[in-house]
Amino acid sequence: MDTLRGHDVANDQDDFDYADDAAIDAPLTVVSDERRMQVRAYNYWASLLGDRTLPSIEDLSPDQLEDFGPHSVLLDFSTGLDNPAIVYLGSALRQECEIDGSISYINDVPARSLLSRLTDHYLQIIANAAPIGFEAEFVNQRDAEILYRGILMPFSSDDETIDFVFGVINWKELASRDERQALELEVSAALSSIMPAPTNVPVWADGPAGGDAVDDAPLPPSAAPSAPMPVASLDEEPLDLSGMESPTDDAPLADWLALARDGADQFRTSEARSHAALYRAIGLAYDFALVAQARPDDYAELLADCGIKVQARSPMTAIIKLVFGAGYDKTRITEYATVLDHGRALGLGVGMLADHLSNYAGGLKALVRDERALRRAEAPPRPDKRETARNAMKAAAAIDPQALAMDTDGLAIVVARREADGSLALVAQLPEGSDLAQRVMLAAAR
Repeated sequence: MDTLRGHDVANDQDDFDYADDAAIDAPLTVVSDERRMQVRAYNYWASLLGDRTLPSIEDLSPDQLEDFGPHSVLLDFSTGLDNPAIVYLGSALRQECEIDGSISYINDVPARSLLSRLTDHYLQIIANAAPIGFEAEFVNQRDAEILYRGILMPFSSDDETIDFVFGVINWKELASRDERQALELEVSAALSSIMPAPTNVPVWADGPAGGDAVDDAPLPPSAAPSAPMPVASLDEEPLDLSGMESPTDDAPLADWLALARDGADQFRTSEARSHAALYRAIGLAYDFALVAQARPDDYAELLADCGIKVQARSPMTAIIKLVFGAGYDKTRITEYATVLDHGRALGLGVGMLADHLSNYAGGLKALVRDERALRRAEAPPRPDKRETARNAMKAAAAIDPQALAMDTDGLAIVVARREADGSLALVAQLPEGSDLAQRVMLAAAR
């Protein structure tokens, strides 16, 4: 099974500024294949981690990756950070950038080419030590409007230093303004007021049509997203995967896990750490938990692949570790698992937990606080350790004074009990030389 091993990203690592004002409009039609290239590339990167902090560059062979290799570039920083070498450039990316001859360094990248956009922010991957996703639009060297999304992934030659960065990028060319206006008029005349006129509906380079055709048919009202979230700008926001459709009911459990990890990665790489991004990530983790519950064998296989064990007292902890990474902050893991337990107790279905969190008074922190208070109230009272110890001493059998173990000075720390007839009985002895015995000795000598 092609699975993804969770990776640890420090909670305070920042990638981009989050600003809704800078977002571009999302296309009307969003299908899962449009975003799958970045998901598959991320899955591949994580599968190479093993027990290492960073994947080894020796395990990477871009020319053998038929899926996304043609859309990739490999940068070598061993020659310096200012002008890294380009050691591999995929054929599809080379063709899009109109690069015919050899290209050896970043400084050789043609201006306004798609490759220049991919390499503009390569230094951020060095600072974050984790994959970074992005998407934006620009006008390329042919004066065509290009909408693109991609992912940058770190590699190492010594498991410590990030000296290689592997980038995968996908794109689509938007119709010209005149073509869009003509299309809008045509569709508007045909559909009248039944449906809003479509905007840009191009096909992604890795989509079903392979980039050679454009599907101009708009979605019916029932299928169109009612409130699409803004698409991220490369310069100001992280990758927004909110438009990705949920896997189908018969999709592999690994697809649900990949989608949940996309949500977690989006939150981690967002400087703003917005509540919406966090709640969506936790909601996707909950959706994965529901599907995993219905497919215990597949779930057990995923756990085994990632080396994660389920704790009987907190089964949702394993879900959070699978999604956010086993090395994620332990406090956050506990809090998120508590939220998942809360959703399960309420019987929330797929896609419901994020909205529930958003509408909960006080948000996640308040929910966790209330859930823990409820658990404490429902838990049986804890026994008083002091009372238990006193009862044990009251019932203990008497010790023969001749059997007491003395130190070299003939001293021993004992517990005595007054019997009903007024006599004293020795019922316990502190271990000779123990720290507690020494403290009792000091206290008695004062």
